[in-house]
Amino acid sequence: MGKDFLAALKDRRSYYGISKESVVSDSRIQEVINEAVKHTPSAFNSQSARVVVLLGEQHDKLWNITKETLRKIVPADNFASTEEKMNAFGNGYGTVLFFEDQSVVEGLQKQFELYKDNFPIWSQHSSGMLQFVIWTSLENEGFGASLQHYNPLIDEEVQQTWNVPSSWKLIAQLPFGKPTFEPGEKQFQPLEDRVKFYS
Repeated sequence: MGKDFLAALKDRRSYYGISKESVVSDSRIQEVINEAVKHTPSAFNSQSARVVVLLGEQHDKLWNITKETLRKIVPADNFASTEEKMNAFGNGYGTVLFFEDQSVVEGLQKQFELYKDNFPIWSQHSSGMLQFVIWTSLENEGFGASLQHYNPLIDEEVQQTWNVPSSWKLIAQLPFGKPTFEPGEKQFQPLEDRVKFYS
């Protein structure tokens, strides 16, 4: 890694201005995402995370699907800002789709009855960690990204368009690309109100 962990943690931000220019090769993007999926922890080492990476025309297709889905439910006189937002995501180089395989979660629920209610929660925890790892890793490569949640509105069309198994539940979308402008300064609440430390 080019940065140490805490530096990468501090630099990870939501970038809404991104372009279709790539900063590394597609093979490097694949390597980074593969390593993240392989090494991000999961409850009972269930490895329930699933990822679909869309680049180029496939990325464009996703944001066109999302835009047209929203067009059906957002009032026409309010749609201009929605369309602008979808176009901004579409301006990126690619999108990472995060899924959790419900067949794995349900299998664990049957196998470990005592923890049945916890496995869906732990699945979300694992997905959140993977989202963070991939987001930070892509930013460490020089990309900007932001985490989006247009599920479940787009679930069915995503499943059909990219032949996604029905047991894969869509959790989040991460559009990424070369940053076109830096995000504003981030505000922080006092740590003494958020952390208790005892020794």
